[in-house]
Amino acid sequence: MAFSDLTSRTVRLYDNWIKDADGSDHCPRSLLSTLRSRSGGATPGTCAEHGTPFVMSGWGTGYSFRCEIVDYSRSPTALRMARTCWLYYFSKFIELLDTIFFVLRKKNSQVTFLHVFHHTIMPWTWWFGVKFAAGGLGTFHAFLNTAVHIVMYSYYGLCALGPAYQKYLWWKKYLTSLQLVQFIIVTIHIGQFFFMEDCKYQFPVFLYIIMSYGCIFLLLFLHFWYRAYTKGQRLPKTVKNGICKNKDH
Repeated sequence: MAFSDLTSRTVRLYDNWIKDADGSDHCPRSLLSTLRSRSGGATPGTCAEHGTPFVMSGWGTGYSFRCEIVDYSRSPTALRMARTCWLYYFSKFIELLDTIFFVLRKKNSQVTFLHVFHHTIMPWTWWFGVKFAAGGLGTFHAFLNTAVHIVMYSYYGLCALGPAYQKYLWWKKYLTSLQLVQFIIVTIHIGQFFFMEDCKYQFPVFLYIIMSYGCIFLLLFLHFWYRAYTKGQRLPKTVKNGICKNKDH
């Protein structure tokens, strides 16, 4: 009973908090996107999801885009990459709040297999990444993912601002395209490892996992694309010409 009371109060508090921004029910909303849009991006998650840490920790300061082993030294660059990886890992739990608040607010249409699978599997697998391989070749997908998330949460942030901003949301289809391109690049980048004979990356098992993720998410997002933009099953009824319109405004 106490737990049920707590969750009910949490949902009511959340609903009251974002009621002014929640003008369009069919635009996907979450605590995460609202936090980001209202705080100007200064939440713990956006620190990891801004591409700069990964760029300055290696991918823009000398990392090879072919074979890059994990640096286990205590050099400033290696430690910075380790901290960046930990922050990225921590951000996966913040993203998990998307799913938790969708469930608490009974937004069941948003709780898809793709959404749940992505948000639950990433924190679990990234614990192993941070523990054993915080750097090197296996962090490229995280580096790319941060860049995509900047664009993605900008979209959700605009969506959370209400009907006045719906005219700026015509590019959702292109956002999905960007996500598809991300998984194609990740799969190709990791795939080259299997054709290199002299790459001494310390944990090849992680590369198999990343390769599997790239393929799985590519298929899942292709399925989403087909349902949303070919069959129109995932689009709101009031969406026309790519613009999310509110029925009451």
